[in-house]
Amino acid sequence: MPTFGAAGERPWTQWAYRGPRRSSMVELIGACSIQRGPIVRRGLPSCCPTIPLPKRASPVLDDLVVLELASVLAGPSVGQFFAELGATVLKVENPRTDGDVTRRWRAPEGDGDGRGDRSAYFCCCNYGKQSIALDLSTEAGRTLLHELAADADVVLASYRPGTAEALGADYETLSAVNPDLVCGHVTGYGPDRERAGYDAVIQAESGFMQMNGPADGPPTKLPVALMDVLAAHQLKEGLLVALLRREQGGGGAYVPVSLLQSAVSGLANQATNWLVAGHRPQRMGSAHPNIAPYGTSFPTADGQSIVLAVGTDRQFAALCDILGRPDLADDLRFATNEQRVAHRDALHAVLADRIRGLDHDALLADLHECDVPVGTVRDVPAVFEQPAAEAMVLNQEGGPAGTRQAAFPHADDAAQSLRPPPRYAEHTAAILRERLACSPDRVDALAQGDVIVR
Repeated sequence: MPTFGAAGERPWTQWAYRGPRRSSMVELIGACSIQRGPIVRRGLPSCCPTIPLPKRASPVLDDLVVLELASVLAGPSVGQFFAELGATVLKVENPRTDGDVTRRWRAPEGDGDGRGDRSAYFCCCNYGKQSIALDLSTEAGRTLLHELAADADVVLASYRPGTAEALGADYETLSAVNPDLVCGHVTGYGPDRERAGYDAVIQAESGFMQMNGPADGPPTKLPVALMDVLAAHQLKEGLLVALLRREQGGGGAYVPVSLLQSAVSGLANQATNWLVAGHRPQRMGSAHPNIAPYGTSFPTADGQSIVLAVGTDRQFAALCDILGRPDLADDLRFATNEQRVAHRDALHAVLADRIRGLDHDALLADLHECDVPVGTVRDVPAVFEQPAAEAMVLNQEGGPAGTRQAAFPHADDAAQSLRPPPRYAEHTAAILRERLACSPDRVDALAQGDVIVR
């Protein structure tokens, strides 16, 4: 089975002039603010000059078609990411489950829009899509999927290994229909293990829960499905590499991403603390195993709390001056980061005693002025009072709010013009009519045969 790294090469002239899809990927690289100098690749002299990117009148990926067979969070997050860059994203939903299961994962206060099938959870990763309800357990449903795949660029799936084959939605089947197709597949443990993956279970099995929580408390799950979020980022990166490789003449690709490996990649310094230094990470509340004071919250006199992220001795000395305790910087227990880590409990006790008597706003201003890393502990409503966070909100008139997936500025931003999250099967008839040229009689027959919901 080919992957995005296994393919032949095409001559430079074919790579350069294949057409709109190739120019889109080159422009995407420029849109993401990657600095490009002379290109070095087989068959292309390193002295070739960088070609200025032309200004587009339409979004960078407006010629890309994505079939989203995935559900819940990881795969749909990637689908919305592509939609924000201008791609057409067709969300293929299962009539046997009344669509994506998250449509019914309601917030405690009620639905996302008060009308039942667009829960607050569903709205976090489904902006900009069209919904088609298609029963892939039927032969007619699989035929429709293959007709859609023939004109698609990317497929996103999150089936348990083995399920896609039964539904005719596996890479081998789809690539026979369209050899240039790039298929991204999110699994729990890899395409060779049939076990289904769930974020909470992966958090436990990847070490995150064991490290998270107070030192004297139990292992604690993170409040966000971070394993899904990490897998989504891995899948975005893998798909973009595969699409770029396709632009270079490599053809289609299968891009598998597992929740477990994404989680292990996200262990970062906690992984190397063990692998390099033999340190077994333990629950420490908000404290950092390698740095102090870093991550622990301290309440101020007016009831608010701050978090320090002091990473250098200079920053620590400035903190001590502002707190009126310059002697702490010369205390042998705290003079270096290594000593501060070794005596973190004593250090935190001294800092907490000083900070609890100070005004939050005045202290924050003094610390910022001296470039001491510090921030306020905010709840989610307060987060969205910040202009930078407000700019991440998607809120079309007549639809529920959402948040952007792409947190970087890019040319021809299409996010604010995205359609709101689709209702279940909202676009079934339109997709069949406009993309597959289905006649009204054929659409009627498919609906009567329970192949589609419209």
